[in-house]
Amino acid sequence: MSLINQIDQDIKQAMLAKQADRLRGLRAIKSALLLARTEKGAAEELTQEAEIKVLQKLVKQRKESADIYKAQNREDLYQVEIDEMKVIEPYLPQQMTRFEIEGFLQEVISRIGATSVSDMGKVMGVANKELAGRADGRTISEVVKQLLG
Repeated sequence: MSLINQIDQDIKQAMLAKQADRLRGLRAIKSALLLARTEKGAAEELTQEAEIKVLQKLVKQRKESADIYKAQNREDLYQVEIDEMKVIEPYLPQQMTRFEIEGFLQEVISRIGATSVSDMGKVMGVANKELAGRADGRTISEVVKQLLG
C-alpha cells in the first residue's frame, strides 16, 4: 500500500475517532505529498525516497517552529507543533542511534579511504545518500568530524 493510501485510511480512522490533533497532522502529510506529486517535473507517483524527504521536511519545519514558539513562551502553539510532529514521525523509517551511525560511518570512511577532515565532503556525499531517511544530516556531520578530526 502506498503512503498516500495509508494516510487516507488513517484520516478516515481519525475522523471516526474524532481525533482532531491526529487529523490535523495527517492532513498536513497528505497535503505535502499531493503538492510534491503535482510539482513541475515530478513523476506521477512519488518514490519512497521522495516521500521520506517530504516527511523529513515536515518534521524539520515542525521542530523549527516549536523551537521558535518555545523561545517566545507560546506554550499553546509549541504544543500544536509537537503534536503534529508526533503524528508525522511514525511514517518515517526507524532512525539509527548515534552508535549505529558511528559504526556505519567508520565503514564508509575505510571504504573511501578518507584520512583527514579535508575528505569530509566525500564521506558526507556517500553517507547522506546511503543513510537517507534513517539519520539526521546534522548528526552525520558531527560524527564524521569526530571520526576524521
